[in-house]
Amino acid sequence: MNTDRKAAIAAYKERKTIAGIYVVRCAASGEAWVGQAPNLETIQNRIWFTLRQGGHPCRSLQAAWNTHGEAGLTFDECERLEDEESTYVRNALLKERVQHWRAELKAEAI
Repeated sequence: MNTDRKAAIAAYKERKTIAGIYVVRCAASGEAWVGQAPNLETIQNRIWFTLRQGGHPCRSLQAAWNTHGEAGLTFDECERLEDEESTYVRNALLKERVQHWRAELKAEAI
């Protein structure tokens, strides 16, 4: 049992995360919010959790959630970044690409 647990922890620590850019849209209002994440696979859960709690730092996104509810918002990936060894290079690339997508989608920052 103990070795299974250690193996599971080791596998969790070694998993690859996929960094990238995402968009949250509100169909009713036409608003869009673009953000960046070091791990695209977990960011939606984090955003939805803070919205459910009523404490998301992006006021316009929280207002859209309060008005239209969870069903009124969608989450999509815009772009996945190639695996990058350097955290500095990855962060610089994320910053550059998030600016591109915000302009492209006429979206607010999240």
